[in-house]
Amino acid sequence: MKQIQKLINHIISRVNVNLRPMGLDVEQDLTSIINVNKLTEAYAYYALSIDHPIYFRFRESNLGGSYFLGKCDVDRSIILWSDIRGDELKSAGTKLNFSGVTTELYRDEVIQVVNSFLLKTLVHNYSRNPEMPEFFRILNTVAMHYANIHGTTTEGAYLGAFATADLSVMHNCILGNYCYVQAGDLSKVCIGPGRIWIKAEGKYEFNYRYPQATLERYISWDQNGELVGLFAEFLKGRRSDFLPVYDTLAKKFSVWVPENAFVSRYAVVKGDCVIGENCLVAQRAYIEHSVLGTGSNAQENSFIVHSRFAGFVVVAHGGKLVHCDIGEKVFIGFNSFLHGTEENTVSVGGGSIVMPHTIIHAYEPIKIPDETIIWGYVTKQEDLKTQSMSLRDFAKGKAFNIGRMSFYGDGAAFIRDFQNRVEHILVDNGARFDGNPESRGHAQRTQYVSYNLFQPYLGGEKKGMFPTIIVEDD
Repeated sequence: MKQIQKLINHIISRVNVNLRPMGLDVEQDLTSIINVNKLTEAYAYYALSIDHPIYFRFRESNLGGSYFLGKCDVDRSIILWSDIRGDELKSAGTKLNFSGVTTELYRDEVIQVVNSFLLKTLVHNYSRNPEMPEFFRILNTVAMHYANIHGTTTEGAYLGAFATADLSVMHNCILGNYCYVQAGDLSKVCIGPGRIWIKAEGKYEFNYRYPQATLERYISWDQNGELVGLFAEFLKGRRSDFLPVYDTLAKKFSVWVPENAFVSRYAVVKGDCVIGENCLVAQRAYIEHSVLGTGSNAQENSFIVHSRFAGFVVVAHGGKLVHCDIGEKVFIGFNSFLHGTEENTVSVGGGSIVMPHTIIHAYEPIKIPDETIIWGYVTKQEDLKTQSMSLRDFAKGKAFNIGRMSFYGDGAAFIRDFQNRVEHILVDNGARFDGNPESRGHAQRTQYVSYNLFQPYLGGEKKGMFPTIIVEDD
């Protein structure tokens, strides 16, 4: 076990080199979270697909319980119960445009994780880094429970629990618990807990910040360094349902899955469920007593319980819905929490946008009209007056402050960018598949996937480490 302790110390030193000057020391976080005696309990699995390039290399690392897809390279890192999803990696010869300048990839893009610690983290490539588009890099980075790294190169970064870094390039940045940032290139920036920050240079800027007391009710830490709060309680009650999905490679679901839809064998589907045409249910998604209409998707770490989707609903990574009725083509943002009850249902009208990291915790029935944008913290219908707006009215805005939210810039561009992104997600996930091979997406391209399983050393100085392994296609 000597080598695993050396690896932990190495990661701490590399991250602290960048972040200690900013006032953050990750040593206490990592030493309290990493139980070296449990690093031998879970295997890693690499997805083999005829539709994705095969290359997987890792050395001097522990990868317990993690899933990898696409071209991945892991070096001197600890990646626990995480998802490294490279299904949008670009191939050599792809032409990209950055600020009006076109450049061509000289080799296939690869995800590189180096000197980093990721815990229950979702990594989804869609790189926007003009410096080196061939490499989607996560370097000297710590990401805590259920963080999202989406389309984001990180170098010397820290992401708190349930934080999301989205479509940015980050150098020496700190993201607090449950903050969301999509703000382009960032360097030496600290984003406080519970801040929702979206900025497009020269176009618009959106800001919202949760009250500290509200945030701590959902996300906090106990005296032993354990994650607690309502989010942790919600997940804890369902975590055991995932254990059986790892017991066998031949997974059969109790519900019918159309040929043009995909349900990962590492997802949970239980109770009376309906999976519609062209649906995508990703690994570690959880579906219980729910209906997913045509073209809908449940991305990684999403939970859909006693809910009904009309169709073409996008649930981004980490979205959680309980007793919800969702209209057609609704976007549920990253790590959002929509929690109704049988008596107090949350209804979201068609075409609406639920902003990333929105909490709707209903203490009475809540009905959101069609074509509405919602943000912040909602517990009753009255709260929508200061935390929602019709898309039409928002698009007319240039500068306004409503409650704890501020916006300035081009409201129409803000709404249009969100709607374009939703359509991009639907197309990429295969929600629009019509039998034409050109319209295939992830739901169709991931149909024939198998898994290579890897285990760590169980004893000696290398206990907890995985051997150096290279998987590649001849």
